[in-house]
Amino acid sequence: MLDHGVVDRVFHALADPTRRALVERLARGPASVTELAAPLAMSLAAVVQHVQVLERSGVIRTEKVGRVRSCRIEAAGLGVAERWLSERRALWERRLDRLGAVLDESDRE
Repeated sequence: MLDHGVVDRVFHALADPTRRALVERLARGPASVTELAAPLAMSLAAVVQHVQVLERSGVIRTEKVGRVRSCRIEAAGLGVAERWLSERRALWERRLDRLGAVLDESDRE
């Protein structure tokens, strides 16, 4: 059973387009916060806030070495969203299969 608080944090983190862009960039490999901020039209402090939201949700992990904070995707965090979506998909596939069976029976009558 998925913890709904965790699911909520993951989807909240992914709801923002800037944070989704950061995740897409990190999908290509680890990057420093400065590298993540470079293409964005916002301050480094604003990017740090987005990174903190992603980290609290479990979607990314950060590590500080010296003065450089590096970020990387945390597969388990994205797995929470994947599992939640898979559960919903399976539910609706079962419902649609039952509906199809009912409709097939009514066509035969």
